[in-house]
Amino acid sequence: MPLADDELERYARHIVLHEIGGPGQQALIAARVAVVGAGGLGSPALLYLAAAGVGEITVIDDDRVSLSNLQRQVLHRDRDVGRPKVESAVETLGALNPSVKVTARDVRLDAANAQEILAGQDLVLDGCDGFETRRLVNETCAALRIPLVSGAIGRWEGQVSVFRPWLGGPCYACLFPEAPSPDQVPACAEAGVLGALAGMIGSLMASEAVKLIVGAGEPLDGRLLLWDALDAEARTIRVKKRAGCPVCGVED
Repeated sequence: MPLADDELERYARHIVLHEIGGPGQQALIAARVAVVGAGGLGSPALLYLAAAGVGEITVIDDDRVSLSNLQRQVLHRDRDVGRPKVESAVETLGALNPSVKVTARDVRLDAANAQEILAGQDLVLDGCDGFETRRLVNETCAALRIPLVSGAIGRWEGQVSVFRPWLGGPCYACLFPEAPSPDQVPACAEAGVLGALAGMIGSLMASEAVKLIVGAGEPLDGRLLLWDALDAEARTIRVKKRAGCPVCGVED
């Protein structure tokens, strides 16, 4: 279906990019994307996905907005303190782009509901802050063959990768086979986190999502992008599929 006049104007700066163009923008409008977490990483990722015109967005989070969130969770406002984050997300994203359909799932993903919630999505972005949920999202996406964009932040450092193990690359469990100790990954409340870092990593997640949807460039499959905001240094390391991985491993 041709883009309407208001869509041509709204997405004009995407359409003039030859890697996106009209067909790429139509792919974005037709896409279904789920975002796990409407916090520090989910906030910028959701804002840019909605601004890009992703047609259907599912927001999954069972938390409520607290005052301490507002230093980095730019999806929410002072008046939202105490509200479910998914409610605030639906309101903010609807105001940004009314043509996007946003579905709120005020639940925590678990083994009983993950497949039902994520089935049918074209892409999943994981910005949650718990290893067990990350593990579950990875397992579910691998089983359903849904591309996964994963991001994480702590203190001054962040990371982003893309996982599509059925294409021969690794999954999240290849990179992190076991839960890190609390000393290795302390909670934000204990260790702190730079607010702007969430914006940087969440935006990179949205960028990878757009690339995957429109088929542009080289996604971060098999690579982990690391950003050190304190020293303003970025590096990318290669990640291989791990033989014996319980999620996607291959035999030697």
